[in-house]
Amino acid sequence: MNATREHHDFSGQTVLVTGASSGVGAAAAQAFAAAGAHVVVAARGAKRLQAVADDIGATAIVADVSTAEGCHALIADCVAARGGLDVLVNNAGCHHRGPAAEREADELAEMVDTNLRAPIMLTRLALPHLQQAKRGAVINVASIAGQMPLAGSATYSATKFGLRAFTYALAEELADSSVHVSAVSPGPVATDFILSDIDGVSDITFSQPMSTPEQIAGLILACAADGKVERSRPAVSRVMATAGYLIPALPRALRPLLSARGRRAKARYRKSQ
Repeated sequence: MNATREHHDFSGQTVLVTGASSGVGAAAAQAFAAAGAHVVVAARGAKRLQAVADDIGATAIVADVSTAEGCHALIADCVAARGGLDVLVNNAGCHHRGPAAEREADELAEMVDTNLRAPIMLTRLALPHLQQAKRGAVINVASIAGQMPLAGSATYSATKFGLRAFTYALAEELADSSVHVSAVSPGPVATDFILSDIDGVSDITFSQPMSTPEQIAGLILACAADGKVERSRPAVSRVMATAGYLIPALPRALRPLLSARGRRAKARYRKSQ
């Protein structure tokens, strides 16, 4: 967090962060506030969201971005509250883990609506305001799962693949404009998103180094500052994802080794919890 405060200045800019009541969203909101931004935080849970807002002096807007109505209302309320918008961080996410055949159809649809449909809608609705800003930015929080899909996360991986594709294509569409579009693709992050469901998370996920929310927040601020199209963490996961894409048989060959390593790491995390 100290590096974020030292190197990035968002003074006077309005930043909207979705999924900001905890984890990466809360850490990103805190980092932007520390960098001088006027922060608007959004999430469904009013109590935790307000606590984050009070802690950093942000504006809290309770919103459900999995619905079209929620997306429209959020952008309208944000602009009404702050008079404009400079940076949009699409961080809200949903993951119902397990084989697709064992999940309810509406659970799969909820992942698509929250992880993919919402960022696309919010970005489109925000664009007129971002284009009025001196330099606008959209940061989509994707996932290494969008580069290297995992069994038990078929729909989640599909949404993150789609979000990365949307990011790269939109970045090209807006290349000659003042709006920059980026993706941040983390591996596992030490938040309740994973740690509250240790047994439900695949063993192979725990085979990768765990990042902190503050480390991912640092990547988000860096992208908002320089417009780089994608940043990922940890490096080993990014390399493995690229290798798996180029050599499709590699992930399957490595799966037993990585799963064994993940089981050992999972046991350590379970004990620490």
